[in-house]
Amino acid sequence: MNRTLRNIIWACWTWLARLASRSYVAGPDLEEALRVCRRLAGRGFATTVGYWNSEGEEIQAVARRYFAAIAAIAREGLDCYLSIKAPALGLDEGLVSEVLERSERAEVQLHFDSLGPEATDGVFAIIARSLSASRRTGCTLPGRWHRSLQDAELAIALGLDVRVVKGQWSDPEYPDIDLRDGFLAVIDRLAGRARHVRVATHDAPLAREAVHTLRIANTSCELELLFGLPVNAALEAAREVDVPVRLYVPYGTAFVPYCLTQLRKQPHILWWLFQDAVFGRSLNVRSTSAS
Repeated sequence: MNRTLRNIIWACWTWLARLASRSYVAGPDLEEALRVCRRLAGRGFATTVGYWNSEGEEIQAVARRYFAAIAAIAREGLDCYLSIKAPALGLDEGLVSEVLERSERAEVQLHFDSLGPEATDGVFAIIARSLSASRRTGCTLPGRWHRSLQDAELAIALGLDVRVVKGQWSDPEYPDIDLRDGFLAVIDRLAGRARHVRVATHDAPLAREAVHTLRIANTSCELELLFGLPVNAALEAAREVDVPVRLYVPYGTAFVPYCLTQLRKQPHILWWLFQDAVFGRSLNVRSTSAS
């Protein structure tokens, strides 16, 4: 494919992603994310709030965003937890500790998102040093990382809630791990042993299989979906297996670049976005009429 054609195709993808995102991206500010969460709560969904920082944003500024989110979630009384990125805080133990302490005082659950595999040891070290008997904390394990099987053992030992994802970043030592097989391998490791598992995938058949495995092992679980992607097939799967659904609502400056990155890696998302943009098949809760 020549460069001109690639540029045309990429321009079309970019336009479509931005068009589709108008109906379901929370926006740059916390209040917009909370507005979405309120309306989702009105439709029976639990939620997650996650601030996606811009590249180069000062770690103190990111911390202030997390402080504000904790206070707002507590004030709103929503079934909602805060997902944070410890590397966005520079893995600064003082800042992370303050975020944890504020979340504990406010009785808002905190969850640590995964980023690149190179940051994982630092994130788990901070989690392990900051655990307390009264604090409920979560972590994310990507199925495409070979190390996630051992990290699952650590999460079980620490009593963490676990969100299992396919994973955005590949494993540099095992780049050919099958995403679905890796996902299910982590689920198998957690089944019957983890406190609570969040099955985070829009792949409906994969979600069904994962929930089935967890249910057989009597493991508490729920389906967690990213609000910025189409959800109909996954919601139908959730109804079939009778599992609760939670929506991860991102806000900040990084959503569209993330979406475009996923388009590069998973071109089928283009078709999802087209259906949502043209036929309105996404969970549209931004307009006042949707409340």
